[in-house]
Amino acid sequence: MARVRPMLDGVPETLLWTLHHRAFEAGRRYPVLDDPMALQLLADLDYPFEERFGVPDPFHSQAQALRSRCFDLAVQEYLADRPEATVVALGDGLETGFWRVDNGRLNWLSVELPEVATLRRTLLPPSDRLRTLSGSATDLSWLDEIEDPEGRGVAVTAQGLFMYLRPAEVREILAACAERLPGGILVLDSMARWLARGTVAGTSKVGAMTIPPMRWAMDPGERGKLRSAHPGITEVRGLHLPRGRGAMGELIRIQNLLPGLRTLTPAITQLRFGDRTPH
Repeated sequence: MARVRPMLDGVPETLLWTLHHRAFEAGRRYPVLDDPMALQLLADLDYPFEERFGVPDPFHSQAQALRSRCFDLAVQEYLADRPEATVVALGDGLETGFWRVDNGRLNWLSVELPEVATLRRTLLPPSDRLRTLSGSATDLSWLDEIEDPEGRGVAVTAQGLFMYLRPAEVREILAACAERLPGGILVLDSMARWLARGTVAGTSKVGAMTIPPMRWAMDPGERGKLRSAHPGITEVRGLHLPRGRGAMGELIRIQNLLPGLRTLTPAITQLRFGDRTPH
């Protein structure tokens, strides 16, 4: 297959930075995330990764892979009780979560902006249990695409997405999921307020790329406020990154536990939605 040139800018381009670091970690001798497809995607794309983003560093690459692994583990935990659930990945980018967690029974709906949806369809292998929907996560019509008449369950993920939305949009998505997906979960990540301020000011960069403005931010201690989005949100729980590799993995683990340092990387939170059925 001829190499594909991605025509992305703004928020969609950030998925290439994520892929760059995830693939770097996947190529290590003992990767913390089993993701050979990330390496293949890197090879299939005609894009100046190092020129644009610089050479991946071990800290961010392992932390990025551990973030994806944390999302995987949350989904797998949900699938353990509901193996035929639907997983809805909002802003899926070029993540390969479907293949990493596939139990042979789940269904997967990837919701992405049109230019990214086209990339996914071009570069990733098809499956009769995987659909890619072109559209914005803020257009809640994607909820109409979820078919769950038998209550098999729905797990929604929003990895590297909500920080680029406006607070009212995030709240609306949370409320709609709580209202329409009883028994489901939603896993999200968020950036600390002090980090987000730099992106709004236009002063935050990775390599030659200016990070797009992060309009929604939340410090880890503010997680409890998410309950106010809808009475159907019955649990808000912080998730910890899984253990990493070597001294760098230990540094990442400690950084995520210490109050003064844990805001350096995204915080991951899981919401659970109550069943409507009486107990």
